[in-house]
Amino acid sequence: MRCSCANNAYFFTKSINRSVNNARMWYKLCKMAVLTRSACRFSTLPGEKSTIYALSSGKGKSGVAVLRISGPGTSDVLMQLTKKILPPPRLASLRTIYHPTTTEILDRGIVLWFPGPHSFTGEDVAELHVHGGLAVVRSTLDALGSFARTREAQPGEFTKRSFFNGKMDLTEAEGVADLIHAETEAQRRQAYRQMAGSLSRKYSEWRERLLRARAFLEAFIDFGEDEQLDPGVMDEVKTTVQSLHEELKAYLNDHRRGERLRNGVQITIVGEPNVGKSSLLNALCEY
Repeated sequence: MRCSCANNAYFFTKSINRSVNNARMWYKLCKMAVLTRSACRFSTLPGEKSTIYALSSGKGKSGVAVLRISGPGTSDVLMQLTKKILPPPRLASLRTIYHPTTTEILDRGIVLWFPGPHSFTGEDVAELHVHGGLAVVRSTLDALGSFARTREAQPGEFTKRSFFNGKMDLTEAEGVADLIHAETEAQRRQAYRQMAGSLSRKYSEWRERLLRARAFLEAFIDFGEDEQLDPGVMDEVKTTVQSLHEELKAYLNDHRRGERLRNGVQITIVGEPNVGKSSLLNALCEY
């Protein structure tokens, strides 16, 4: 998986190499390359005020079902559902869960409270761990939907809010999605590394090197003729940019190994009847 930052930075460094004798062009292109960081991280959530909820565990009958709530109204929702004050943050508490309108007891389960910004989404978050029967889950979702400012979350919306609130960047959000859909150990390992920030660290290191090159260019342009700067400044900039160009070129020329690992490869085995197609498939699958 690659973020668009890598492609942008590669083409910028390629252009810089072609303009090696033009310091002002170098400065302009380096500045554009640094701006590509906005494609990987945002820090504000535009105009989002609603409190969302959803079943976070899998659908169907189970021993335990986890329902997640996130948003500015989470604390009020949790207190009305349990008819008690908020539990201590990040400490599991056993509570009876009521319907806020009918006051009927829905279930008795574990409640977790994560005040923002120290939560997955960066907002106030609560989790209800209830019995996983279909009727229990359905009645609890109905109770959550009975509040005026709550609504059911769209697919991936908790991760989206985490991204917009600066809790993770785009590559880490993509890693979360890949980890959820991973079917093999190789897919799981790759998705976890990405979710843990391996790509973010790589892109951040490239960005820091571009920023350093940009700083030297600014100094050379602003003070090169008036001050006695180190004569090797421009050589260091050139070496840094050329090195980055080669690294980005090699990185982008990986034949999309990560995408093939994530999506798998479709293979057709064709042959006459009874020539061993099934035996070959079983051998490949180690069955």
